[in-house]
Order: sequence, then structure tokens, then C-alpha cells
Amino acid sequence: MQASERTGPLVGYRVLELGNLIAAPYAGRLFAEFGAEVIKVERPRTGDELREWRLHRGKTSMMWYTQSRNKKSITLDMRNSEGQQLALELVRHVDVVLENFRPGTLEKWNLGYDQMQQVNPDIILVRISGYGQTGPYRNRPGFASVAEALGGIRNLTGYPDRPPTRVGISLGDSVAGMFGAIGGLMALLRRERAWRERERSAAEGAESAAGRGALGQVVDVALYESIFALMESLVPEYDAYNVIRERTGNLLPGIAPTNAYPCLDEKWVVIGGNADGIFKRLMQAIGRQDLAEDPQFQHNPGRWEQHEFLDRVIGDWTSRRTIEEVVATLDKAGVPVGQIYDAADIVNDQHFRARDMIETYAVVVEPGEPKQVRFPGIIPKLSETPGSTGWLGPELGAHNEEIYRGLLGLATERVEQLKQAGVI
Repeated sequence: MQASERTGPLVGYRVLELGNLIAAPYAGRLFAEFGAEVIKVERPRTGDELREWRLHRGKTSMMWYTQSRNKKSITLDMRNSEGQQLALELVRHVDVVLENFRPGTLEKWNLGYDQMQQVNPDIILVRISGYGQTGPYRNRPGFASVAEALGGIRNLTGYPDRPPTRVGISLGDSVAGMFGAIGGLMALLRRERAWRERERSAAEGAESAAGRGALGQVVDVALYESIFALMESLVPEYDAYNVIRERTGNLLPGIAPTNAYPCLDEKWVVIGGNADGIFKRLMQAIGRQDLAEDPQFQHNPGRWEQHEFLDRVIGDWTSRRTIEEVVATLDKAGVPVGQIYDAADIVNDQHFRARDMIETYAVVVEPGEPKQVRFPGIIPKLSETPGSTGWLGPELGAHNEEIYRGLLGLATERVEQLKQAGVI
């Protein structure tokens, strides 16, 4: 798909991505998937470190191809004074800038928000960092793993008799990137409304309430706060009940039965039978009509008192059946049930395919070895202006000519000089 053919609700907006690795690039991915032109700035020669993450074969990671789809890659050394001037020229032509450096880094490079506003008063700068742009921890280096610890989720992940554990993905980075994209879109919406108000007032010959000032702003996203935002009523429960929530494994404290249960062939299933009516259907489905009618189990408090017993009853039933039989039986009974999927299960699932959540592209894993590779689809699903994949993560500097010559209007000789000097 060519850039001119892009569709989606963000077509016409241009985003400059200055970040590295996951957080800001994840926000850029969301903008790019829904039509925005995302110009990703990478270091000359080496590029984004994500290009080499989780490699098993070849020289380009599958994570890069996923995270950077629909983006345009240019190279630029922002530590160089000429590179900084080029970066500001790019800022002049974009709506949103994304970055995830340690606070103060852009300022050190003469690329702070004040400098950006001088060339583009309505620019929106999304800043993602470990601890935010203010506060006593602002200068600390912050990775998602540390943010997950400080934000509270690591303390709740795992079993009570074992050390805290991670969830298996870089959750803090992705959640922060999502908040960054949401914040950027909110700022864009406010800016667009102000512009419309100005135009309407001008047509009526009056001064608008929005005035004539700059309409840009800074969106400050901290990784630890992004995790903290997911923590439900963790803090209110501490104040109200003097309760510190702890790790509970697969259990939901006070709610039963809901757990992961073993099936034949070393498969596992999650069953949620904790609503009063669902519990009855679950017990009937597994042949325990006696428990379905037992007065003690009619409501959650009574079931929670005997949750270990109920888990043994359910686990005994599931462990003697295949995963297919368990899912089919409970689904027919109207009980929430689902197999715990690995990657192979996901790509072979009919529902994933029917919802276009699996997309297949030819990828050169090793030189001269193209292979059909499946990638995740795009969410959310918009009925009129859906997102789409135009291309996977590009080669390093693949769009240098298009951006430097086309967008900035630099002469071919100048582009070559910058390349030879290591600026791009």
C-alpha cells in the first residue's frame, strides 16, 4: 500500500517519533495503524535497538516488524548540531512529537518544548519516561520492569508462597505507550476544536474564546503511573479497610469458583463460575446437582469459604477430560470457559481469523529466504474508518530521500553531504 492510499481516521496527521525501543514507539504504532504519517527517527548506522531484540534467526527481529509497521524510517544524529536543526525543521511540519528519553535529554540537545514551540506553536509533545517530567525521581533511569515494581503490579503477580514475578511481556512500556497515544489524541482534539472555534468566530467578525495563543501542549506520561492506573481499588482498600492486597495466584479473593484447571494432554482451562446463576449451571454441567442446590453455595461468601473444596471438585472433573470436551460442555451450559492459549493455539483459532486478528506477510527471515509470517491484527475495530497494515517495519533509513528531499526540500547534494558527514 502506498502512502497516498492510506486510510483511517488519522489520515492527514503527521507524527514525529523520536523514541527508542518500546514505549514511545508503541504510541507511534497506534497512530500509524490508523492512518497517521509517522516519521520514525533512528540513529545512523545502528538504528533502533528493537531491530535486534529477541532474535532467533536473521538480522531483523519480528518485534521490529510488528512495532514499526506503517512507519517511515529516517536516520538522524540528534546529538549533532546540524541534526538538531533538521529535527526542528521536521517539527515545523508535524502535529505530534513522541519521545521516551530520560527527562532533560531533549533539552540537552536543544530540542526542548520551548524550542519546538518557536518553530511550531501548536505542536503537541508526548513525553514518556520512567517517573515523569517532574518530582524527586524524575532523573532516575526507568525501565518497564522497575515501573511495574513501583506501580504495584509486580507485588500482585504470582503465588503467595513464591517471589513476585513478571507477566511475560513488557507491560509497563505498552501501557504507557497506549496512554501516550490517548493523551496525544486528546490534545489534538482540543486543538482541533479551538481551531474550528477561531474559524467560526473569524467568519462572524468576533474574537474567539480560544484567543490567538498557541494551542500546543505537553503530554507527560510516566511508566510507573501507567501501571498504577491499572491497579483498581488497591489504595482505597488500604485506607478504608487497612488491607494490603497480596499475591493470590489464579484466585480472585472473595470470588469463587474461578481458577485455572488441568485437562488431559497437559492443557489448561480457565473457568469463571463465580456468578450465582452460572455456578448452578457449572455444577449441573459437571454432574454435581447436589452442590448446585446446596444452600451454602448459593452466594459468593459461602462459596469462598469452601473455594479449595470447589476447586478440587472442578479440577477432578476437568483432569479426566480433553480440553475440547471441557470447553464444549461448559460453553453449551453457558459457563465462561477458555483454553489457555499459546502462540500455536492463537494462530489456529477460527475466531482470531474471523476477526482479522491474524495477518500474513512475506518476510525475509534470512537473506534469500522469504517466509510467510503471521502477525497480530489491529484493534480497535472501527466500522467506517478502520486501521490497516500498509507495510511492516521498514529498513533503516528507507525513507530518507522521501522526507529530506520531499518534505524538507533539501537538494540532492545536501542530502549526500549530510550522509557523508554522518548526520543522517
